[in-house]
Amino acid sequence: MNWEKAFQAMAVLLAAAAIYFFWAGNTDWTFAAGVLGAVAFFLSVRVQVKGRNRVREAERLAAEAEDQSPGEEGQ
Repeated sequence: MNWEKAFQAMAVLLAAAAIYFFWAGNTDWTFAAGVLGAVAFFLSVRVQVKGRNRVREAERLAAEAEDQSPGEEGQ
């Protein structure tokens, strides 16, 4: 499952809910939906950053493995 897209979709739906509640004059639910939408957005960003960091770490480890020659393993 792609968590990044799931959190982005939740953020959009909660933003739409906040707009509806604002239009309906329900400020308490507007605030709640807005805050939850912001949280979902930042969670999607966090998932995206963690994925990029995993890729960079894997590339770094692969580059280090290539740089080591067979004679340097024991040192």
